[in-house]
Amino acid sequence: MGPASSLPLWFNTAMPSAPRRLSLSQRFALGLLLLANLGVFGVLGVLALSGGWFGAEALAAPLADAVPVSPSPTFPVLALSPTPVTFPSPIATASRDALTLGIENTPTPLPSSTTLPIDTPPPAPELPAQALITGIVGRRQTYSLSCEARSAADWAGYFGFDIDELDFVSRLPLSDDPDTGFVGDMNGAWGQVPPYSYGVHAMPVADLLKQYGVKARARRGLEWDAVRAEVAAGEPVIVWVVGHVERGGERVLYTASNGHTTYVARFEHTVIVIGYTEDTVTVLDNGWRYTRSLETFLEAWQPLGNMAVLYVGP
Repeated sequence: MGPASSLPLWFNTAMPSAPRRLSLSQRFALGLLLLANLGVFGVLGVLALSGGWFGAEALAAPLADAVPVSPSPTFPVLALSPTPVTFPSPIATASRDALTLGIENTPTPLPSSTTLPIDTPPPAPELPAQALITGIVGRRQTYSLSCEARSAADWAGYFGFDIDELDFVSRLPLSDDPDTGFVGDMNGAWGQVPPYSYGVHAMPVADLLKQYGVKARARRGLEWDAVRAEVAAGEPVIVWVVGHVERGGERVLYTASNGHTTYVARFEHTVIVIGYTEDTVTVLDNGWRYTRSLETFLEAWQPLGNMAVLYVGP
């Protein structure tokens, strides 16, 4: 007997049959039904949220007891028309702090600082066209080469100092450098240059005058206007010239044994300037007073470097 014949009859009748597949029309009808259900539930949800269903009266009851609120005021609406705004054109020369739109940047002026007074010297007074010093006395020099001592004694006498020429000669330092002391013999021949008998330059003369109490100052490279100013102020000036204020002098570059180099000139001599005009110069030479043209004086003064001794008193 096979397996099927061994099962009871009730078993065969109770077994469910295999599921049947829905036809295309049945599946379409089922989809429409599902969409209809979804639409119904959507409408019900909207009604519930709007209060139009599910106890709308209950929701309205509490609102009946509420205090009425006045409606919000209504403000008139103004009709505004836009006003055109004109912006300035970009300024090419605006500073770096100007807006990038090109609007010209006008810097705020800084407060002006207080100007302090400046103490400026008064302008130099205009020198007179001419001047002449009187009251100065000149004497002849004792030795052939003692002109510097004679000029120093006469010049100091004008300022009230009594100096003997020979005493001055004896106190001058000796050296082969004329910028340091007297070179050679006081009675040597005039017209030589160091290391032979020569004379002495301005610095040692001024230094010795100070020892007598005279406020003297040696200068080299002095300008003519400075001499004029001294004379115009009533103060004579000792100057180093060639000859008796003559042209044609030549300077010589000389180096002394101490290594110092300076300019010297043949017929080195000293005179005292006591007057001037626009084109002349008056000098005191020992006891002799004479006048030279300004051109001649400047040529005689230049070879020795425009040396001079000034009074810096009182």
